[in-house]
Amino acid sequence: MVRVICDSTGDLTPELIKKYDITIVPLNVHFGQETYRDGIDITADEFYRRLVSGGVHPTTSAPAPGTFLEAYHSLMQVTDEIIVLTISGGISGTFESALQAKNMLENPCNIEVIDTKLTCGGLFLPALRAAQAARQGEKLDGVAAMVRDVLKRTRAYMIFDTLEYLLKGGRIGRARALLGSMLKLNPIITLEDGVIETVAKTRNRTRAKDELFRLVDEAGGVEDLVLETATAYEEMEEMFNRFTTILPPGRIYRSRVSPVIGVHTGPNVLAASFIARK
Repeated sequence: MVRVICDSTGDLTPELIKKYDITIVPLNVHFGQETYRDGIDITADEFYRRLVSGGVHPTTSAPAPGTFLEAYHSLMQVTDEIIVLTISGGISGTFESALQAKNMLENPCNIEVIDTKLTCGGLFLPALRAAQAARQGEKLDGVAAMVRDVLKRTRAYMIFDTLEYLLKGGRIGRARALLGSMLKLNPIITLEDGVIETVAKTRNRTRAKDELFRLVDEAGGVEDLVLETATAYEEMEEMFNRFTTILPPGRIYRSRVSPVIGVHTGPNVLAASFIARK
């Protein structure tokens, strides 16, 4: 059976990871000289507490090729077909690490490494689809083709109450035009071709949430959707209830933005990612 590897920025829930036996390769968070593996060595609650408390601003790094190599060796004990889905290569070196690890293998194994050009829910949904297809007996070529089709229809949007964290983390991308006095706006951003782009420039949180709903509602139909936040749980539930007016609750997932992504988004991020209907 095809086995699925996803990096930790996909924010897959523990329940789904266990259900579909998905292997998670963690990125790293650094507070000065302290290094933590995302989702392993530091809890999200502890991370966000430290993030807002001031002091040293954290940084992030991609997993070393050796981390992927360990994952490959482990899975090669039970399969000869592996698909790897990673965060956008435009904002992280994770994709390159996964490729390097593949090239380091001494024993043959069919490994497909895909740069999703997305992250968070935009990685969550294709990885979940891959795991579901593998469970149904699809071979590697079929799983990879399905993932690429899904990625063409996957959209991911994030609301920010400030771009301060993106600026500090060096991931501002083409949203740089919003800097200056606009740091206090509530912009909506996306990843376009793996690079951060601005979608809307809303002046308060309520308008930002209305725009987020509109972007999904006007997509022409949605197959699956995932909502995420770091700490704004009440707002996430509010958006969940709104989205149930256009999508069955069973097709809406909820998750938490990982510390690695939280470094760049801050604690009040609110995200919606979805697969548009064909």
